[in-house]
Amino acid sequence: MKETYHKWYSQSLNREIEMLIYGHQGYPVILFPSSQGRYYEGKDFGLVQTAHWYVERGFIQIFCPDSVDALSWYNKGIHPADRVRNHVWYDQMLLHELVPSIRWNTAGGKVAVAGASFGGYHAANFAFKHPELVSHMFSMSGAFDIKMFMDGYYDDNVYFNNPVDFLPGSNHPALWQMNIVLGTSEWDICLDANKHLSHLLNQKGINHWLDIRGWKEHDWPLWQEMFPHYLSLI
Repeated sequence: MKETYHKWYSQSLNREIEMLIYGHQGYPVILFPSSQGRYYEGKDFGLVQTAHWYVERGFIQIFCPDSVDALSWYNKGIHPADRVRNHVWYDQMLLHELVPSIRWNTAGGKVAVAGASFGGYHAANFAFKHPELVSHMFSMSGAFDIKMFMDGYYDDNVYFNNPVDFLPGSNHPALWQMNIVLGTSEWDICLDANKHLSHLLNQKGINHWLDIRGWKEHDWPLWQEMFPHYLSLI
């Protein structure tokens, strides 16, 4: 597969951000890393390799941006308000810098988003906040309630970056047009989180696939199985 390294100065984050890109053309898929993961995590753990058939034929192109989790949700050295504010700036980077540069790779002007574990949160949060930009959302063993990182603190930024809170009140018509997959398994530590999000989607009549696989752990072998399957839906 063609691999391209890209680094740029993000005005939203006020810092440099790094990314690996796989493929030369095709439907744009943003693949988020797991908790505090780096832009090369998808490669190092073999997740990108599972998509080689689609990438090499030009059906999809995978964009693996860095995360700022260590500066946001996991940064216990700063106030919770600053943690979530750092994530807001990350969301702004995606919204104003990354997505506009890749969304017109296809005629529809939309992207697909995916991620495993905490990357599943990132995928779901971005997709449900900006559904007009996202055609497919593939969460693999995601968890979707970030209040656990806030030490009891709560403000509008927390609300609007916590899908289980803001999704019930959202009526953006593009939510009903999105292809949504919530992947999990019987032994997944995030099984209940996925069942709960599925319940919220069902309450709104939003079509989705709650994919509960067999007795498999919350780990890379499960996600390596899921990822190419979900890409086949694009």
